[in-house]
Amino acid sequence: MLSECDARRVYLACGSTDLRKSIDGLAALTKEVLHLDPFSPCLFAFCNRRRDKIKILYWDHNGFWLYYRRLERGRFRWPREGTGTITITRRELRWLLDGLSLEQRKAHPAVLARIVV
Repeated sequence: MLSECDARRVYLACGSTDLRKSIDGLAALTKEVLHLDPFSPCLFAFCNRRRDKIKILYWDHNGFWLYYRRLERGRFRWPREGTGTITITRRELRWLLDGLSLEQRKAHPAVLARIVV
């Protein structure tokens, strides 16, 4: 389902977030603390202190989606530095969800080919 959303950007809330918050709490946090519009066509991702759970908030036309991922083993490599947000690509979000670090060297660069020879 996450791959079907039409989000333009992905924002990660740095540090840890109290994931007892649900849609309304995360939308308020997005607006009041992160100073972003929760109704914009973006994904807003939050991680708990143990870094084994992630919630992703997304507004879709007439309601919010709340995606939730819990790891049975392992930890997400979540950015810990302070508060605020960082912007990542959808590809980097997939890396993060697969357990890879955002600080890794990039994989093969995207090719924007326009001509077939």
